[in-house]
Amino acid sequence: MRKPYALLLLLLPVLACSHLPTSTTTHTYYPGRGNAWKTRAPEQVGLNATRLAEAIDFAKSQETTQIAPDFSNQAEIFGTPLGPLPPGRAATNGLILRHGYIVAEWGNTERPDPTYSVAKSMLSTVLGITLDKGMIKDIHDPVAQYVTDGGYASAHNQPITWEQHARQTSEWEGELWGKNVDFIGHEAFGKGERKPRTLQAPGTYWEYNDVRINRFSLSLLTLWQKPLPQVVKEQIMDPIGASDTWQYLPYFNSMAMINGRPLPSVSGGTRWGAGLWISARDEARFGYLLLRQGQWGTRQIVSRDWVRQATTRGPIGPDYGYLWWLNTEQKAWPHAPATSFAALGAGSNTIWIDPEHDIVIVWRWHNGNPDELIKRVLAAVEK
Repeated sequence: MRKPYALLLLLLPVLACSHLPTSTTTHTYYPGRGNAWKTRAPEQVGLNATRLAEAIDFAKSQETTQIAPDFSNQAEIFGTPLGPLPPGRAATNGLILRHGYIVAEWGNTERPDPTYSVAKSMLSTVLGITLDKGMIKDIHDPVAQYVTDGGYASAHNQPITWEQHARQTSEWEGELWGKNVDFIGHEAFGKGERKPRTLQAPGTYWEYNDVRINRFSLSLLTLWQKPLPQVVKEQIMDPIGASDTWQYLPYFNSMAMINGRPLPSVSGGTRWGAGLWISARDEARFGYLLLRQGQWGTRQIVSRDWVRQATTRGPIGPDYGYLWWLNTEQKAWPHAPATSFAALGAGSNTIWIDPEHDIVIVWRWHNGNPDELIKRVLAAVEK
């Protein structure tokens, strides 16, 4: 009896395990370079195919009326251009990712078009990398401690911090590349012209202001001492496997002398031409990088802590982080989770990121409220 009893004791753990559910190891999917991007049927990633198709049909019907297909109304809307514009753009297009896989795609998603203020969120990520590398010791440091080109020499500008630039609360005073920070004048600013107002102390007033963001970009260029498009390529776009079709173009007149060398400074948008020209597919990669908290495969491109800070609402102004739009209090997207965030540009150009449902939506050249597409996509989520 001893041998069978001993054998039974040996088998008990095995028999017990045979009734447990089989464990599976899940791996986060990252697409390969370029077009090496896997697709999944909606049902494979927990989406209702019929409802998702209805969402895409809606998206296709919302062609923008803001930006003319040939950019002929650019000066009317924004004022005198300072940089190039392409001869035309794609029609409305986009794609949806679930768990990193492409589950829907419509229109020409490979054409590199101006993406307007989505470029601000790219500059935010450059700032995060700059901090990660220790090139800036603390985001609350005054920029004047690092940049001595005269742009922060006045008593008003001297206390401006890197954080205030990233929050759009810097109240930087001055003129850059032929545009004054006050946005006064129809010829210079088109329909975007503003009425005179009194400047406030840095950090106390929120204003969406491309001149100040361009100053921020110039300050980052001063630190890196090489063109920011090169920084974006080396630190972000190449590591995430982006195509070679995107461009980040300067204005015709935005050359800065850095250590005796003329280097081009890029803008935070395409309000006055130039800016970041990029495909929807490459934008989806950028959005997916942020969804994965700055990680791509085994590499941490920008720290998780930075992504958390960049998507945390500031003390004043709208739902806004470090050049990212948020959904925390004022609910720009009522049907979306409070944890979702987006890069937004005129046109409308949208990269919407939803950590709760593991979804990225890129929707370009649309005339609709992003929430109308978001609610339709989220209605398709079944698990």
